[in-house]
Amino acid sequence: MRSDLLQMAADLAQREEPFVLAVVVRRQPASSSQAGDMALITAAGAFHGFLGGSCTQPTVVREAKRVLAEGKPRLVALAPDPELARRPGVTVFPMTCNSGGSVDIYLEPVLPAPRLVVFGVSPTARALAKLGKAMGYSVVAIDPAAEPELFPGADQVVTDLGRAPRLYAPAKGPRFAVVATLGERDEEAIRDALALSPSYLGVVASRKRFAQMREVLLERGATAAALDSIHNPAGLNIGASTPEEIALSILAEIVEQQRTARDAGEDASK
Repeated sequence: MRSDLLQMAADLAQREEPFVLAVVVRRQPASSSQAGDMALITAAGAFHGFLGGSCTQPTVVREAKRVLAEGKPRLVALAPDPELARRPGVTVFPMTCNSGGSVDIYLEPVLPAPRLVVFGVSPTARALAKLGKAMGYSVVAIDPAAEPELFPGADQVVTDLGRAPRLYAPAKGPRFAVVATLGERDEEAIRDALALSPSYLGVVASRKRFAQMREVLLERGATAAALDSIHNPAGLNIGASTPEEIALSILAEIVEQQRTARDAGEDASK
């Protein structure tokens, strides 16, 4: 393992830049690679490291881009006779290096953590932040009254969106938002959440209360299309009543939406 590549991987992950870590897991002579050789491939296709002869690089870069698009790891092999090298779970390509031999390379995508933006300091908001963190989300808690003590696991606690311009930048990964203000600055929070252009926006409120908020927001200039995209009541109908159960139902709805979108994308690419 090369320490410089591991440091590069850490730096890219810190900047939320997607990349693929490629590692040689098997080789047969006369391939010039060795088990444990590694490379890092960025989303732009930049290749850093060593996986054998330079003739392997185009195939690895091409497959790395596919791995990033699908978000799933892949085991690929390069062999002089692909038909003889075919095995379940392995995608085989021709080995064009003059030295011959074969090499198996594991491609692992490293993607930015999905971001969960929670508005409010209600018990439901705090339960969402806690459960979201446990599920691997990068959690941002937003409210004028938010304090780190209320959201001990959050990656960021914001009391003034005007001082957090990075949140408005195009998301490098999926971004989901939930308004759980429950009577405190409801309309303002929904307006701020819409400005983040999240893939999912849920509002924790009764249908009657949300209808009132919708009318106020329309009067303030929000579009009907934007408001129609909001999930309300937020969460799957599982009979939730406690803050923790409501948080579970909302995250389940987010997971369902994310999986449905991914499956639709995979079907379209076939």
